[in-house]
Amino acid sequence: MPPFRFSPILQTDGTTHTHLTPEILRDSPYSQNASPLRPRPRSHQDGGRGGHRGPRASPPGPATPPAPRPYPLALPSVADGWNSFLGAVRTRTSIAEDIKELAISRVAVCNRAWYEWGHHAPLAVKAGVSEAVMEIAKGPDPLQRDQKPESVGEKEWAVLVYTDEMTRNVEVADETFALVKGLFNEQEVVEITATIACYNCVSRFLVALDVGERNGLGPDGAAH
Repeated sequence: MPPFRFSPILQTDGTTHTHLTPEILRDSPYSQNASPLRPRPRSHQDGGRGGHRGPRASPPGPATPPAPRPYPLALPSVADGWNSFLGAVRTRTSIAEDIKELAISRVAVCNRAWYEWGHHAPLAVKAGVSEAVMEIAKGPDPLQRDQKPESVGEKEWAVLVYTDEMTRNVEVADETFALVKGLFNEQEVVEITATIACYNCVSRFLVALDVGERNGLGPDGAAH
């Protein structure tokens, strides 16, 4: 029997928003009454012949990989709140899709959340963000407000720098906020801020539990 692997908790349909589904949690190979670090015991239906339950010799093979990180199994209340929060940010804001997905993609890079990057970088490109801008977005170093590349538009650059400062520093410089405020209306500023904050929450969840087992891969190894 192959070793149990961690099934991603968060599912993205590519068009709406990211879902935390209690069904996925509930149907995991780990029971609520057992340690989350161990799979359920095998029954005779798992391959035993004639209901045999005694010890069986295992053929030699590769070592079993480490058990996945523990995670909660049935949290419908958290799932409901999560989906409501993400749904509002993903589908009820007025900001353009390219700006939204660019901000989310940059959050993913800053927090090394490659599962998040793997979902949202393609959506940014689909929304119209150029490959040249995405190359800037996936760079590991902090962005400097006064060093805008020619290939990046004014709004794109403002959002990238704003995302960097919110994610890396939490506190945003007055000059950076003034840059964003000069390019977007008040509602858009609030919605961009909410999007960046929201996906900082998402990325920290993904990385802590290593959802999708993509920690350490980098942006070029996170394709889905």
